[in-house]
Amino acid sequence: MELTKEMIQNLRQDYKAAELSEKDVVKNPIDQFEKWFADAMKVQIFEPNVMTLATADKSGRPNARIVLLKGFDKEGFSFYTNYLSQKGKEIKKNPLACLVFFWGELERQIRIEGKIEKLDKETSEQYFHSRPVGSQIGAIVSPQSQVISDRAVLENKVEELTKQYEGKTIPKPAHWGGYIVKPTIIEFWQGRSNRLHDRIKYTLINGNWKIERLAP
Repeated sequence: MELTKEMIQNLRQDYKAAELSEKDVVKNPIDQFEKWFADAMKVQIFEPNVMTLATADKSGRPNARIVLLKGFDKEGFSFYTNYLSQKGKEIKKNPLACLVFFWGELERQIRIEGKIEKLDKETSEQYFHSRPVGSQIGAIVSPQSQVISDRAVLENKVEELTKQYEGKTIPKPAHWGGYIVKPTIIEFWQGRSNRLHDRIKYTLINGNWKIERLAP
């Protein structure tokens, strides 16, 4: 099939699954997130914890990639990665981030803006040792975001470390751990017919959450 400009332009879906109003949402956006995340789990969305993480370097040049949510509470939203990766370097210089969840089956999106900080070492250690052994070794082996000559570089190192740590506790590398995005803005988007979508935004002001409707 030949892909044409017209085919792409005509890709569209009319959203009719649900609606969202100010009276439907709870006062705290973390509680609202929990409700929507539970809905995503119920309909068995493939990896509902998949989220886009957007960061920017010191000059403001943006970058984005997919990461996995590994926890959330009143403090914020957590994930784990290599501190020496491109995102780690950007976060160190510009500790602001945006997260985006999109659940097409529910016609919903959540956008989160906030400050980003490292999780404490104990929390990162605990999560690291809860991971499968292969994932622990992978975190040690991969010089994330750096150029490598070929895949064999990784596979050979994995084989070496698998033998080295057989039956032993694998130490968490210093360059790997968790971050938490502490939200200042959380927006809930519900798809609606004719592109007149519902958008409810929470903004943190002096410790309280202000709720507003945005035009689509």
